[in-house]
Amino acid sequence: MATEPPPTCPFAPSERVDLSDEQVHWNLPASQSYGGYLALERLLGAQRPNSREHDEMLFIIVHQVSELWIRLLLHELAGVLACVRKDDLDPCFKMFARIARIQAQLLAVWDVVSTMTPADYSSFRNSLGRASGFQSIQYRLLEFQLGNKNADHLAVHQRDAAASQQLRRALEAPSLYDEALRMLSRRGYGVPDEYLMRDFSEPYRASKQVAGAWLAVYHNAAKDWDLYEFAECLVDVDHRFQTWRFQHMKTVERIIGYKPGTGGTGGVSYLVKALELRFFPELWQVRTSM
Repeated sequence: MATEPPPTCPFAPSERVDLSDEQVHWNLPASQSYGGYLALERLLGAQRPNSREHDEMLFIIVHQVSELWIRLLLHELAGVLACVRKDDLDPCFKMFARIARIQAQLLAVWDVVSTMTPADYSSFRNSLGRASGFQSIQYRLLEFQLGNKNADHLAVHQRDAAASQQLRRALEAPSLYDEALRMLSRRGYGVPDEYLMRDFSEPYRASKQVAGAWLAVYHNAAKDWDLYEFAECLVDVDHRFQTWRFQHMKTVERIIGYKPGTGGTGGVSYLVKALELRFFPELWQVRTSM
């Protein structure tokens, strides 16, 4: 793996620091502060419960924190996507390592939510109205970027023109997996042409030829180690996503049983169906053939 340059400090000194001098001069406005840099006044003022119930604050914060982690996840995946398009995989392995830790944080959220009893949640549930995680724009962007394309999900955001446009672009763009297949083709592995120039807004359909291409990568791991390692990173992402979905489903079952979700979904029954989804299906299929 190529050696990466040291990370750039966001607050670079304006000149060489004299360690004997306690005064360090920074290229920062005189008014810059920790709270200002992090916009803490806005961030910590964004928790506005609709009820007087104690546990609604927990409910708001865990979902806001999850949205922040998803934002970082999208940022890291965009970096991975850029590496794949350039066929320069070395830098993306650090991004995948970070993605793993972000997914661990998202998974840990359910441990906090599970401290809420059915009675706790019921005490403020009506104050949520139709609000639901099903309406999360970032989560939908994440699924589109990873390859779970479904145009029907756009209808949820049809009243928000900016969100609809953003989601439409993501729906029609090649996913990370689509770009990975293009990379395999550039490396000489046999990916059918119809998978390289397909309608990317349509759901992905698994292919025996694509499975054969990935199997060849595993058999040629010594020659194309970066492709082999990349494939395993994709499997790791998919596996952790499945674990997150399962914990989501069990947490919802524990708190509301089989009641419908606030956003109009079937609740647990909807989440159970989601457990069947695979972002990178052929990477799971080849395990049986090895």
